[in-house]
Amino acid sequence: MVRVRFAPSPTGYVHVGSLRTALYCYLFAHHHAGRYILRIEDTDQSRLVEGAVENLLVEMDWTGVRHDEGPVYRDGELTETGDYGPYTQSHRLPIYQKYVQELLDKEKAYYCFCSKERLDALREEGHHGYDGHCRDLDPQEAKQRVEAGEEHVVRLKMPKDTDLVFQDLVRGGIVMNSDDSDDQVLQKSDGFPTYHMAVVVDDHLMGITHVIRGEEWVSSTPKHLVLYDYLGWEKPYYAHLPNILNVHRKKLSKREGDAAVSDFREKGYLPEALVNFLALVGWNPGDEREIMSMEEMIEAFSFERVSKSGGIFDVDKLNHINNHYIRKADNERLYNLVKEHVELDQFVEDKEKIIAIIDLVKEKVDRVIDLAPYIEEFYQDDVEFEEGTESIIEQEHVPELWSFFAKKLDELDPFDEEGIQASIKACQKELGVKGKQLFMPLRIGVSGTTHGSDLVKTIALLGKERVLKRLARAGERR
Repeated sequence: MVRVRFAPSPTGYVHVGSLRTALYCYLFAHHHAGRYILRIEDTDQSRLVEGAVENLLVEMDWTGVRHDEGPVYRDGELTETGDYGPYTQSHRLPIYQKYVQELLDKEKAYYCFCSKERLDALREEGHHGYDGHCRDLDPQEAKQRVEAGEEHVVRLKMPKDTDLVFQDLVRGGIVMNSDDSDDQVLQKSDGFPTYHMAVVVDDHLMGITHVIRGEEWVSSTPKHLVLYDYLGWEKPYYAHLPNILNVHRKKLSKREGDAAVSDFREKGYLPEALVNFLALVGWNPGDEREIMSMEEMIEAFSFERVSKSGGIFDVDKLNHINNHYIRKADNERLYNLVKEHVELDQFVEDKEKIIAIIDLVKEKVDRVIDLAPYIEEFYQDDVEFEEGTESIIEQEHVPELWSFFAKKLDELDPFDEEGIQASIKACQKELGVKGKQLFMPLRIGVSGTTHGSDLVKTIALLGKERVLKRLARAGERR
């Protein structure tokens, strides 16, 4: 069975690059009827951010990229599901220490006593990585120094001048020489494993068949291959994903803003739109489709169509896709999403009306929060004329048209779409104006713009009193 894992570090909020990695893991696992696992890699205790795990679980649940095994919330408590736990690395220290000791016993790893000052000096002198100073210490002497309490780490004893070969599912065959990698630390002085040790142990013990991760880990793969060999374990398949790039073709950075999943959630992007968009940043289904459901992506996904080069994060394309999902979204769902962004006392009591407004204007917006100003406009007694309307409202027939239309509307009872449509036809028949000469001045008088949503529905939702006020003020300002 295919088993893949998404293994983030809880060092901050979820980056869209991390979400895309998780998504590709999810799609690949489900395409092969396999299992998708979430594992928390928190061995670097100095970088932990409080609340990051909780944020991760909330954000991943929001996106719909939900794991089959790993940490979960149940009844407000953080727990786990699955048979391969613990799924948080800080809870697995005895496991790693067991395998570190096995490597030491096989003399495939060694104790290193070099001080931070010595290592800093090496870097300043231009050394590429560790120079192997402690590599050939007598194992018994080293063990005595450890037992005496001397501070130390454990390093991997990389083989010399050995070609390490692996087949990458995205990049094809890759050959790297062991001399290009130094003797990596496997266990730090605090007893915690490094990423390199923990990831190999966990992937093996959790039965991971395919390691799917960012391209920045390609250079670390030789160390992992060596560990698999030293421990006598079968290696997984590897797929290293291209970076997500900004429009300047630089790696997308959270420091630039708008790179955290929470940023997009707060700005009114729907989860299905964000997931649909991210899937296409570096992968294509083999046809021209842009709008795809999760089920369609699962069916189409393969690494053969994942690009080797970085995918561009095109906000315009994201907006286009989000607009599609907003137009298709249930109006009550949009109402609940936008309500925190609308500053109206009437929001709750006018729910039915506001839902109707949303239905009328949602095709215009790329983000849910952009519905807010449209909703608020329907509660304003006055409007600003948009630029370019002067030549239309200065036409000779406009004052009479506005006055006549206002009179017809004022007479309506009930004030409904059928009556409003009849009032517009009366203007056409009795004043002899039609087409743009009729509709553009009416729309400007009612909304201040020459183009917009259905005019009859707009007038009905504004209500008689507000429309009459707008037409009167429009006439005064002409």
